[in-house]
Amino acid sequence: MSRPAGRAAGPGLGALAVLLASVLWGTTGTAATFAPQVGPLAIGAAAMGLGGLLQALLAGRGIARGRAALRAQWRIVLVGGAGVALYPLAFYTSMHLAGVAVGTVVSIGSAPLASALIERLADGRRLSRRWMAGAALGLAGTVLLCAAEAAQAGTGTGTGSARQTVAGVGLGLVAGVTYAVYAWAAHRLITRGIGSRAAMGAVFGLGGLMLVPVLLATGAPLVASWANAGVGLYMALVPMFIGYVLFGFGLSRIPVSTATTLSLLEPAVAAVFAVLVVGEHFPALGWTGIALVIACLGVLTAPSRPVRVRGGAAASPAPAPTRATAPARPAPTPPGTPDW
Repeated sequence: MSRPAGRAAGPGLGALAVLLASVLWGTTGTAATFAPQVGPLAIGAAAMGLGGLLQALLAGRGIARGRAALRAQWRIVLVGGAGVALYPLAFYTSMHLAGVAVGTVVSIGSAPLASALIERLADGRRLSRRWMAGAALGLAGTVLLCAAEAAQAGTGTGTGSARQTVAGVGLGLVAGVTYAVYAWAAHRLITRGIGSRAAMGAVFGLGGLMLVPVLLATGAPLVASWANAGVGLYMALVPMFIGYVLFGFGLSRIPVSTATTLSLLEPAVAAVFAVLVVGEHFPALGWTGIALVIACLGVLTAPSRPVRVRGGAAASPAPAPTRATAPARPAPTPPGTPDW
């Protein structure tokens, strides 16, 4: 089937959008350190809450046009909104306890496995060998990064005590699961015929509303100084608003498991900023972990080779489904279907 006129190219452009979003997200932990008087709950509520409400505002017309379809999928919207609301609270507290690098690595590094489990249980999707190889490299990198920080914490040279690091890792796992949940919910809405902007606006707008009480209860330090307010506005507008617009664009073109695995670039970016800007120390083990994360991205973004068929002719891989070609209620992916 030919792609409609004006439709951007499929999975390659989607992957690029997710990678750009991941770079923006990788700046959030470092940005938060410029407002030390603001607690992690307030930072998370401001960033994701305000960013989510802006997404809903941008998508207002699309949400209004698709309100009947969104109402029919209200359970998915509710699950996604809850994931959006819980994610920043766990994520920023994880960074506060375990450090910028480890908190980001665990939160984002655990999301691909959570996404794979959700897709397997909810959609019946089987993951490709390429995805499994890339995820193995990425997860190995996250383990090395965590081990490096935990070792420093145990010797008193890290960002906190070993107990704080363990608590931060636990909250990072919670953040990874909630990240996977809201990514899956948005992707499910998109594949059921709802535009990516409307789907992201509905899910993030609902999550933003859920975060308003948290922001009101904890956000007083955000308006105590121009510096604090600037940090809050930056995080709401750039990583959260622009970043998730890019992420929604990517989700309309690639599977959730691929998108969350590509977002493993975020912890690598966060770790580099933590060292160069925040002053966190990273041993060789940590840099090895970053190298594995980059290798993971290389595996996932390398072009697929054409499939050779009998007679020597090369058959091009089938294009990934887009919103224009996806059925209203897609059947589970047949066994053996490539994920990329």
